Amino acid sequence: MITAPESKTKSSGTSQSPSEWKFPQLVTELPGPNAKRVLEQDAKFMSPSYTRDYPLVAKRGRGAVVEDIDGNRFLDFAAGIAVCSTGHCHPKVVAAIQEQAAELIHMSGTDFYYENMPRFAEKLAATVPGPEAKKVFFTNSGTEAVEGAVKLARYATRRDKFVAFYGCFHGRSMGSLSLTASKSTQRKGFGALLSGIEHIPYPYAYRCAHGHTAETCGAEILEQLEGQIFKRLFDPEEVAGIIIEPIQGEGGYVPAPDFFLQELHRICRQHGIMLIVDEVQSGMGRTGKWWACENSGIEPDILCSAKGIASGMPLGAFIARESVMNWKPGSHGTTFGGNPVCIAAGLATFDLIESEYRENAGQIGEYIFQKTANWTDKHKIVGDIRGRGLMIGIEIVRDQKTKEKGADLRNHIVGLAFRRGLCILGAGENALRLSPPLLIDRQQADAALAILEQCIQEVESKA
Repeated sequence: MITAPESKTKSSGTSQSPSEWKFPQLVTELPGPNAKRVLEQDAKFMSPSYTRDYPLVAKRGRGAVVEDIDGNRFLDFAAGIAVCSTGHCHPKVVAAIQEQAAELIHMSGTDFYYENMPRFAEKLAATVPGPEAKKVFFTNSGTEAVEGAVKLARYATRRDKFVAFYGCFHGRSMGSLSLTASKSTQRKGFGALLSGIEHIPYPYAYRCAHGHTAETCGAEILEQLEGQIFKRLFDPEEVAGIIIEPIQGEGGYVPAPDFFLQELHRICRQHGIMLIVDEVQSGMGRTGKWWACENSGIEPDILCSAKGIASGMPLGAFIARESVMNWKPGSHGTTFGGNPVCIAAGLATFDLIESEYRENAGQIGEYIFQKTANWTDKHKIVGDIRGRGLMIGIEIVRDQKTKEKGADLRNHIVGLAFRRGLCILGAGENALRLSPPLLIDRQQADAALAILEQCIQEVESKA
């Protein structure tokens, strides 16, 4: 078994030094005795709708390491689904939360004012591409940000139709679920959803039906949009918005080609359609830039953010061009969105990402891509490796020639990795996703890749 450098001192709480919270350290069988007790209680009292890939019962976290209730430590390359952008319990984020919680927890930003709300909004607005001034609405989550974006697009255009993409995930509340087209189980049993929404294929270069490369995939999809959707289903003058993830998250960590996003931008501008960019998972420095759409040089009309925006506190936002976000008081509101404690965490998170972690995400991401560049040659079940920065997808297949999807092989790798001290998640039908905290260093990247490659080797030897 491949092991990483580690401390022999068992965790005793928050007094551990950073060097002791860097690599995996397993001290019990998995799940351990305390974890088993929690799993039994969870089965009795928790909704069965939750999805759990493996029995991790988290108790505390530091940096890129999470410790379970039995004292086992795991190198976390999931980061709470790309949420813990500055790592677990960063001292500056914790201090900001504690200081704000002792001063004011809630008054509701819909009805009153908080000094830090416009302060944080100014910082966020300055990062969004395009010359026009931006305005911000704070939410509690990504799905709420998408819901708000849908309402704003309808309000600004006085139109009611939307176009989204297969494989996309925009949330599970009823409006955002209507846009989501990731898994049928997410929609099954909930009846009629929001009307006036059409889905089209997402440019998926590895599985492009027309044999295009990652730079050219998607031309036929754009032709379908203009030649079919706009001519046979929705007149473009009735379309309020087109929503897209510049890198699909749950869909498999699939980046859209730059030209595709640029052409989508042109089409939206031509017809007065709002281009809504869902950066809930890909934003806040994860790709090495503030927003993944910056790589394509486009200016979204509305941008949705959440997940990594506040290092684990429940906060989201949608940011729009000033001329778009011109609705009247009472048109939209929220009780908890922009909560003072969450905003404080967001400000601390922003400063850390701006000062060091955004650049680090780009550098370590490039390092990981270099280290894995030959995996498709070395490993017969690795079909494709893609992404940007620390948003990396590894597609697992049964056969590289036929590209037969290896969902069961992927799931086996995820489970093996956990039992060797590495937390990862699946994405899409058969891809692995690597979305670690943005503060990881090369040693942690090496440790994670060593464990992951060992798991891939074991699974492919039996495939």
